[in-house]
Amino acid sequence: MSQALTIKDTYLDELNPKEYIIIKRARVNNLKNLSVAIPRNKLVVITGLSGSGKSSLAFDTLFAEGQRMYVESLSSYARQFLGRMEKPEVDYIKGVSPAIAIEQKVNTRNPRSTVGTTTEIYDYLKLLFARIGKTYSPVSGKEVKRDTVTSVVDAINKLPAGTRIMIASPLHIKKGRKLADELNLLLSKGFARILVNGEVKFIEELIGTEAEGAKKKKAIKVEGDIEVLIDRASVNPEDEDTTFRIGDSVQTSFFEGEGDCIVYAEGESKLHFSDRFELDGMTFTEPSVNFFSFNNPYGACQTCEGFGKILGIDEDLVIPDKSLSVYEGAVAPWRSETMGEWAKPLLKNGIKFDFPIHRPYNELSPKQQELLWAGNEYFDGINGFFKYLESKTHKIQYRVMLSRYRGRTNCPDCKGTRLRKDAQYVKIADTSITDLVLLPIEESLVFFEKLKLPAHDQKVSERILTEIRSRLEYLTKVGLGYLTLNRITSTLSGGEYQRIKLATSLGSALVGSMYILDEPSIGLHPKDTDRMVSVLKTLRDLGNTVIVVEHEEEIMRAADQIIDIGPDAGSHGGELVFQGSLKDVNGKVKSHTTDYLSGREEIAIPLLRRKWKDSITVHGARENNLKNLTVKFPMGVLTVITGVSGSGKSTLIKKILYPAVGRLNGSVAEAPGKYDKLEGDFQKVTQVEFVDQNPIGKSSRSNPISYVKAYDAIRNLYADQPLSKQRGYKPSHFSFNVEGGRCETCEGEGEIRVEMQFMADIFLKCESCHGKRFKQEILEVEYNGKNIADILDMTVEDGLNFFRDKKAVYDKILPLNDVGLGYVKLGQSSNSLSGGEAQRVKLASFLGKNSTEGHILFIFDEPTTGLHFHDISKLLKAINALVDQGHSVIVIEHNLEVIKCADWIIDLGPEGGEKKGGTLMFEGTPEEMVKKGKGFTAEFLKNKLASQQK
Repeated sequence: MSQALTIKDTYLDELNPKEYIIIKRARVNNLKNLSVAIPRNKLVVITGLSGSGKSSLAFDTLFAEGQRMYVESLSSYARQFLGRMEKPEVDYIKGVSPAIAIEQKVNTRNPRSTVGTTTEIYDYLKLLFARIGKTYSPVSGKEVKRDTVTSVVDAINKLPAGTRIMIASPLHIKKGRKLADELNLLLSKGFARILVNGEVKFIEELIGTEAEGAKKKKAIKVEGDIEVLIDRASVNPEDEDTTFRIGDSVQTSFFEGEGDCIVYAEGESKLHFSDRFELDGMTFTEPSVNFFSFNNPYGACQTCEGFGKILGIDEDLVIPDKSLSVYEGAVAPWRSETMGEWAKPLLKNGIKFDFPIHRPYNELSPKQQELLWAGNEYFDGINGFFKYLESKTHKIQYRVMLSRYRGRTNCPDCKGTRLRKDAQYVKIADTSITDLVLLPIEESLVFFEKLKLPAHDQKVSERILTEIRSRLEYLTKVGLGYLTLNRITSTLSGGEYQRIKLATSLGSALVGSMYILDEPSIGLHPKDTDRMVSVLKTLRDLGNTVIVVEHEEEIMRAADQIIDIGPDAGSHGGELVFQGSLKDVNGKVKSHTTDYLSGREEIAIPLLRRKWKDSITVHGARENNLKNLTVKFPMGVLTVITGVSGSGKSTLIKKILYPAVGRLNGSVAEAPGKYDKLEGDFQKVTQVEFVDQNPIGKSSRSNPISYVKAYDAIRNLYADQPLSKQRGYKPSHFSFNVEGGRCETCEGEGEIRVEMQFMADIFLKCESCHGKRFKQEILEVEYNGKNIADILDMTVEDGLNFFRDKKAVYDKILPLNDVGLGYVKLGQSSNSLSGGEAQRVKLASFLGKNSTEGHILFIFDEPTTGLHFHDISKLLKAINALVDQGHSVIVIEHNLEVIKCADWIIDLGPEGGEKKGGTLMFEGTPEEMVKKGKGFTAEFLKNKLASQQK
């Protein structure tokens, strides 16, 4: 391996901070006085092995300094609410712009947070529909309009000039009054005439009639419609006085008629106007921003309170096997002898309304399924059955039966859209806001690109539409076109969430900033990498410095400059190994990165693919976007599930295969998604292990050596030392989790938390043990010159050398090194490990067991996250070791280095999302995929194998 590059201090001092971000002698974590000059307004990739110091340079040095400078610029009042930010351990950093870090972590678990709200698109949609949305009646489909004085006058002025008109309003007789009382009141207001069935009558004459007949004591009898005549006029649009007079009369009419105005015109039918927002006998709510907000009580669905889900009757629990017909007992609660009485009317009368009682439930049309639930005059239906149970909840057996079939279901009122029902009546181009949020983002973009609006609406909404189109376009560019705006943020993967934040930043169009991204290619199929590169370049071209911590080959090749940190990981890293453009990688400087980029080094394709006999087959997988798939999973081989983002890989494995097989052997309690049946040799599987990127432990006390069970052997070793035996120390004395040998001041934490009012908690090194975690007398016990605190501070690689002759310890920590974690400290807190590191610690624990008893099905979710080519090579050896031990391994992966090494490939596609994903594209070996496979994965794999075989 080459020597690290050194940059002379005098050279750094001469550079212009307006052109470069200059870091002089960085010593954060494992960085060894690293000096580097990063060109501004360029796309720069920082790469290197896992643990070489990339994140230390990008996040712990550059971003930390950018944040600290921002906090320092705030007022002293504002700073008191923020945590104290320490200056990174570095001589100086010059030329730092305002820093924005976009990491992989999904940092929201709020069930109200959606893709639309996170990207701010939904805020613009609310504004758009409030401004130009038209409300349509669900009865007639006509537009609901509120008439105004101006609109009525305009309607009158459109009549032929000289047309005689009468303006009137309905007479509303108040409760407790008689007609005579109302007429007297009108007379006192100055009105002289009324209309009875359109015929003019003088009020005085009617009152006079009553006076004449007073002796007979008879009240006024008027049959038909009674209206107050407000005014009579002739249409003359040219005469301003006439127009003003008509306007005043219309306003009076609205007032007297309590919102109604009637106009009689010669040769025209009676015209009715209303200043109420109503039509077809329905009163509608006028659109406003809050009307479309599910986070506001005004706009949220009243049933689910804006969550979209309620605790209701779960269809999957009521009809667990969709391949059965009603006659065969598809409806689970009707299978008993007593409750079977509810099915008899349907079975007996089904022929009368053409209901196929012998057809499987999943083959019924949506209308037939709805009929089964709703019922008709011949039978009560499933909903009627459960209403009956709810009416009998005073009996425990009915309460138990109800609870058996309850689950989280879509809200029946808003259908999961979260908004009040009448929000769907407001439309733009025949599309409501709920229609838009349920569309895939790429289809929403097509809608807005094709949207044609009237001139006035276009002018009002021009700025809003620009923002919406821009944000939707960036989401599509970063490969998230398959998501919907209604998707809950907490259900996104880390890579998806990061790309959403990236698209949001692009939509904000900031300039002069420093963007630091943590592996934006995570979860991206090679097909989408080109689009990601174009997005990063767009961000750069706006006038920003884009710094990407990345291992993806295509992004490295697209970078203006590559900074390689190494040469290896941990204590062997932290140095600048290579800095330059892609054309410089073939030069004299050699590193793991330049070797792979130049083709000097590569991950070899297996000479032979493993053969298999046994398999597990999933029939009829229909969860989320899966299209009724039947997929065969071979056993005893390395299987890779691949496909573009959103094609259904995680749904098939995480939601169906894993819980379905795991429930059979009792290792998983989670209910599987929708599928028909499981066939094959699943009885041979003794255990299912899902190795994901969740933390191995959230406690600061959890660490890698305790997870792989090596710490027990180390504590036993120290308890066997002569000084320990002399003082009576047991293995528990060398644990920082229990009382005895640990420092009681910090309770084995090594640091003390000080709670600060109005400020973030401060962690200070424990003054008693100075961060060592143990009492001084325990630290006096040494093995080969090292005490227990020194052991915890060692890297895995150093630990292997130290315990070379202690097989019990060596064999336990060797798998950590085999999976590429030689740089991690033995006692490093597990909550400081990345998702990829946590996943590899889990893998190491299984390798350490070296179990040949039983057959374990291992499932890995994108294990190459955060891995360099060199580390992927180590990972593949470790995964193949599990297969060689007699187990089965299934890997969800996009990385072509892993795909080409698989024994069996299952490819889903062709694209992502509800409409374009969820189809089985190919099953077979990589060689068969290159020959017969269709779709994006086959195309990229063909190019990969062809380039490697040259």
